[in-house]
Amino acid sequence: MTHKPRPRPGTPHYMTEERVELQQLARQFAREVVLPIANEVDPQEGDFPPEMVQQMADMGFFGILIPEEYGGLDLGVFEYCLVAEELSRAWMSVSGLLARGNGMGGGFSEEQEQRLLPKVATGEYLGAFALSEAEAGSDVANITCRADQDPETGEWIITGTKMWCTYADQADYIILFARTSSPDEEKRHRGISTFLLEKERGSFPAGMSGTPARKIGYFGWKTWDLNFDGLRLPADALLGEQEKGFYQAVSGLEVGRAHTAARSIGLAQAALEDSIAYMQQRVQFKHKLADFQHLRFKIADMAAQIEACRQLMYHVCTQIDTGARCDREAAMVKYLAAEMAEKVTSEAVQIHGGAGYTKDFAVERHWRDARLTKIFEGSSEIQMRIISDDLLGRD
Repeated sequence: MTHKPRPRPGTPHYMTEERVELQQLARQFAREVVLPIANEVDPQEGDFPPEMVQQMADMGFFGILIPEEYGGLDLGVFEYCLVAEELSRAWMSVSGLLARGNGMGGGFSEEQEQRLLPKVATGEYLGAFALSEAEAGSDVANITCRADQDPETGEWIITGTKMWCTYADQADYIILFARTSSPDEEKRHRGISTFLLEKERGSFPAGMSGTPARKIGYFGWKTWDLNFDGLRLPADALLGEQEKGFYQAVSGLEVGRAHTAARSIGLAQAALEDSIAYMQQRVQFKHKLADFQHLRFKIADMAAQIEACRQLMYHVCTQIDTGARCDREAAMVKYLAAEMAEKVTSEAVQIHGGAGYTKDFAVERHWRDARLTKIFEGSSEIQMRIISDDLLGRD
């Protein structure tokens, strides 16, 4: 006799009809379009097909957070994370692609918003983020890449290097952080400015070159180490106030951390569902794996951890959307969800046994990608520093 799960309670009050529809739309797209592509492209370490990116654009996914006046959906971080979670259940890289549109325009002037955001919303103008350097990862204030202004033309001349710039080649623009004055020993974060580097999709401009990082996962796009050797930007490429770049870099961190939590939860959910399906099919000692109590308890523990993180993520998203302060809670959900994702996806590999250590099952992809969630958007250690500083005060 096949067990049928008992009906779940009604839809929670925070899951409005519109949110449920959006979630179902993203889930269907993830299963029918993204998952087959992931299963084919990820083992080859290939890139997203342009057709898939265009489908995401046609569905409005790049404009979830963009105001309606610019052609966006004018929705909140809650909806943004709902979509990110569903896409991650198929392929985490695709949920990362969401951020190449939504939220990348922070620091745009009013004129730039009017000119560029409509193209962002339709996927015609997607961005990348050049912040990290070899000695400036979590320590953003240690940036050394330079931007010097030509006194004759007013152009900015960029020299230096950047690391971990995902999608740099395919992006239509790059948000670049560089020093416009020497650092103050007491306040190293001063002197960093933000620039809009517009470029042709699929190439690098003169004065800029790149080398793809040799990653173990997060395929579908390339992550670049960039070199700037006299790249010239127009005088009006400066975004916002000069030497306020540090504040632009750290603004919106709550959104980024909620987004990464959503990606972690999606990965873990996929690993859970794949494990349940495998346990109901695989037979050992004349019993399905689903008959063995220690494996059933693994599933129970995985499901409980996922749901706990999901509910905290919903709370953080609601706080962000209502304008409430939640820097501590955002750090908590990013930390807990990332740690949970690595544990749950590892358990999924274990449940699959030797088969889980092959590329014949998607759990190895979820496992590889989950490991990254503990590193990017602020490592787990950085999140614990934020939480402990808030509770105990700074050293």
